[in-house]
Amino acid sequence: MVSRNAILASGLVAFATAGLLFPLVLSKSQSKPIIDSSKPLSPGAIMRGPYINAGSRDVGPDPAPRKLN
Repeated sequence: MVSRNAILASGLVAFATAGLLFPLVLSKSQSKPIIDSSKPLSPGAIMRGPYINAGSRDVGPDPAPRKLN
């Protein structure tokens, strides 16, 4: 007889394996790219563009760049 812990452990391993393989299977099933670069951007994509990286700020060039040894 198999213990409940072994059943639970095998179920957790199967669930984790399915979760890790899902993005791979999903990417292999799509034959065309998500974004078609030959077509112009939609108005919604153009409007969202500047706000995607709104959290990062460019402070300009380094005043004294470090030299690599």
